[in-house]
Order: sequence, then structure tokens, then C-alpha cells
Amino acid sequence: MLRFAHDLKVPPTSNQAERDLRPAKVQQNVSGRLTSEERARDRQTIRGYLSTAAEHGHNMITALRQAILGRPWMPPDPAPA
Repeated sequence: MLRFAHDLKVPPTSNQAERDLRPAKVQQNVSGRLTSEERARDRQTIRGYLSTAAEHGHNMITALRQAILGRPWMPPDPAPA
């Protein structure tokens, strides 16, 4: 819960998570709903993957292309606490 106090790379707020969810909320407001639950889940999985790749300094288009080609970028294992 207070990991940010020990690891300066961890932000103290959830602002980034809230910004990551914004496109889904905008989609819901525009269409009145998020297609099916399965499609919404797929969309969030892809957005999360691309957001994580970008946070690690990777180009999102390149990360998406590599994933489609079957060579997905994988984030490094977290350092032991």
C-alpha cells in the first residue's frame, strides 16, 4: 500500500491508472455502452499492454506490431521487495 515510500519509481497516486481508463469511458459515453463485456475486456487488455510498453520506453506501434507477429514484448520481472 505504501510501496511508493520505498520505491521512488512507483507513483504515490492512481492518476495514471485513471488516465488509462479514460478512453474506455469516452467510448461508453459516445456509444451509450461498451459493445460486449468480452470486447471491452479485450480492449482493456490491449490498452494495458500498450501502456505498459510505453512506460518501459517502447514505441506502442512497434510493440503492437511485434505482438501481432507473434513476438510480443514482455515486461521484465519485478525486482524482489
